[in-house]
Amino acid sequence: MSPAVGLTVTHRRYVPWSHAHYGGALVDGAYLLGLFGDAVTELCIRSDGDEGLFAGYDRVDFLAALRAGDVVEASATVTRVGARSRGLALEARVVCRSAPQRGPSAADVVEPALVVVVATGTVVVPGTTRGDVGGDTPDPATHEG
Repeated sequence: MSPAVGLTVTHRRYVPWSHAHYGGALVDGAYLLGLFGDAVTELCIRSDGDEGLFAGYDRVDFLAALRAGDVVEASATVTRVGARSRGLALEARVVCRSAPQRGPSAADVVEPALVVVVATGTVVVPGTTRGDVGGDTPDPATHEG
């Protein structure tokens, strides 16, 4: 696969109660930034054959609470393709939420999904990463072919 605008990767994860950091079983925003990083890594592998390096966020908006017991999905979508950089749109959504008022293991599907974070950022990848480009297979430690 080659880098293309619109390429999307989505990861889904249960948020364990051990990650509750604040009252009300709230989970800190860094949890979602880590999940974005995982989705972006897979996106880079699929598009460029390399894990890439997240250069930074242009914007991060926390829109709603993430809670322990949620099932959250994080998506990374390529919005721009440069020679060595990729612009990204990122979104995290709660798709299931625990319902402890009904019982210790009760939970509900959240429809429509609750958008909890939207962000944009940039990832960089080495110039030539695919073995079939330029005929050389890059050294994974140095990215040199």
